[in-house]
Parts: sequence; structure tokens; C-alpha cells
Amino acid sequence: MNRILTIGHIDLRLFMKHKSAYVWLFVIPMAFVYFMGFANRGQSHAYNRTPPVLIENKDTNFLGRIFLEELKAQNMYVLSPTNRETAARIIRIPADFTEKAQRLQPGKIQFLKGQDSGEADTALIEIRLVRALIAMNGHLLEARPGTTNFPPFTEAKLREVMARPDPVVLDATFAGRKPLPSGFNFSLPGNLVMYLMMNLLIFGGSTIAAERRNGVIKRLMLHPVTRMEIVLGKIYGLLLLGLVQIVFFLAVGKFLFHVNLGANLPGVAVTLIVFAWVAGSFGVLAGSLNAAEDRVIGLCVLTSLLLAALGGCWWPLEIGPPVLKTIALCTPTGWALQALHQLISFGSDFTAVLLPLAVLCGFGLVANLLAARFFKV
Repeated sequence: MNRILTIGHIDLRLFMKHKSAYVWLFVIPMAFVYFMGFANRGQSHAYNRTPPVLIENKDTNFLGRIFLEELKAQNMYVLSPTNRETAARIIRIPADFTEKAQRLQPGKIQFLKGQDSGEADTALIEIRLVRALIAMNGHLLEARPGTTNFPPFTEAKLREVMARPDPVVLDATFAGRKPLPSGFNFSLPGNLVMYLMMNLLIFGGSTIAAERRNGVIKRLMLHPVTRMEIVLGKIYGLLLLGLVQIVFFLAVGKFLFHVNLGANLPGVAVTLIVFAWVAGSFGVLAGSLNAAEDRVIGLCVLTSLLLAALGGCWWPLEIGPPVLKTIALCTPTGWALQALHQLISFGSDFTAVLLPLAVLCGFGLVANLLAARFFKV
């Protein structure tokens, strides 16, 4: 056991001496996590869409501004006027909106059809518009009782009413439907799984090939160490390398990107550690099957990208056809992401990921046995 630990610790120190390792471990994955999370931030649940809407506020007074804030609070996806052609609907606030409200006269909000308008999107926008109108009318009733001799309400009075805590809170959740992973809750686990697989495959495969070519493994065999101990030591070193990346990105995800880890952090950590062991095992196997470093690196890059695409690292499997979900279950990346999304996006407890962890352990054991079988001195 001590020999396995020694080999792994030495390999980790050698890995971390290469400056390029820091780029592939931290810089490039961080860039992908940020840009994919930023691009995905507007993609909401498939059953809680936010179709784009253009709001034209003709009222230069305070009530138009407040109503615009109320519309945005109702999860409206408000477009810039430069993107007018992509709006599903147009909401127009009239110029005399504030003036009529202060005179206790009804004002009319125009609900206009956009160029890219479907019935489902129109219904969703109309529901949110009605909710905003009800909320605004409630605030107005509180700010000014229904008497003719009461002085007109002011912006300060209305905002004071809006700042009060609501006496009744509605907690709405989806019945039987899981939210689609989006934003950093999708990009962090997806990119972490992809780059764990890629880095451990490349570092593991190229290191084994290079040490075989340089005679390092032959010199190791002169010591009282078995072939299996060398294989396990190499896998342990790659597992330690994966742990460095896991700790860094979990910290970044929690404190910088505000990924919802919460009470599921231990389950997320266990899942990633098991997956790192699987990826490291395949890395040693790749180096055992190929003698040339350049072929090993090319094969590992191609394999990791293919597994990332099929496993759902690039897009949520929930939006794909059923055959894609079936293919993902044939890959370790697919099982790892299924477990991570259960814990991060779906809020499940640890029992929900026992099956994915068991399958990942199966992948790891098979890779360990094959790496030991084909390991060459």
C-alpha cells in the first residue's frame, strides 16, 4: 500500500511542475464554465418558458417606471428595442398612464402582436401581464383609499407600500416535472465532467507512454513493486490530480458562480471523486494500449470530446430525443452528469444517485482490470 501511495504522490508532484497543466486544469475549464453558463442563463425550464417581449413605455412619469419594474418582477424576458423583430408580443404603456391613475380614471395597457408570435408564447406573456396588473392595482389601493377627497398618491408613498412584506406568499413548484438544468448549474458540472475526463485521459495516457519509452517503468520494476501496484499507483496519482481540479471548481462554483450545492455538497463531491477514479483508470488503460505519445494524446482528446457530447456535457439531455438519452447511459460521462444534475438541479438526496455511482464503479473496475491486463513494461 505504501508503494502505491508513493507512486501516486510522486506523479502528482511531477504533474504540477508543468505550467501547461495549470492552463488545462483551471484556466480553460473556467472560461468554458463562464461562457456556457452566461449563454445559458436565459434558458429557463421547458415548462416555464420566458418568451421575449418588447415593452414600450410612453409614460415619462413615475407610474410607468414602477409598472415596468413590476413587469420584470413577473419573470418577463424584456427585449431591447433593437431586437424588436424577435418579440413575441409588445406591451405599450400609454403616455397618460400616471395622470389617469391619479385622477382615479382607468388606463389602458396595449397588448400588441409581434412578428414572431405563437399562441403558447402569447398566453404565457398575457398571464404574466395580468399578474403584474393585479399586483399594481393592489399597490394603488393600498397607497390611496377609494375616496374622492383623498390627496393624490406620490411615488414615495407607492414605493413605501411596495416595500412592505407581503402578508401572503405563494410557493409554486412544478408538479411531477423536473426543471431543466440551466445557467451555471448546467455549465459547471458539464464542463467539470468533460475536463476531468479529458485531462486525466491525456495526462494518464501520455505519461504511461512516455515513461515506457524513457525506460522509467523498467527501472521501477527493478524495485520490490508488482505490476498491479504500479497500475494502482498511477491511477491514484491521477485521482489526486482530479481532486485538485474538483476542489478548485466546487469552491469557484459555490462562491463565484453561486451554484446551488447546499446540503448536497457531500454527494456532489463523492460523485466527482468516483468519476475521477474512473477517468484516471481509463487514462492508464489508454497509455497501456498505445506506445506513441502523439497517438495517445490525439486518441484521448477525440474520445473525451465524444464522451462529453454523448453524455450531455454540451447540452441538456432533457431537450434531446429519447435515443440520445439511451446512448448517454452507455457512457461514464452520462451517468456522472445524471447524478450531478439530480443533486444540483433537481434537489434530490443521496439515495437518488446510488445507481449512477454503482454503474460508475462498474466502469472503473473494468478499466482497472483491463489496464492491469494490458499494462506493458
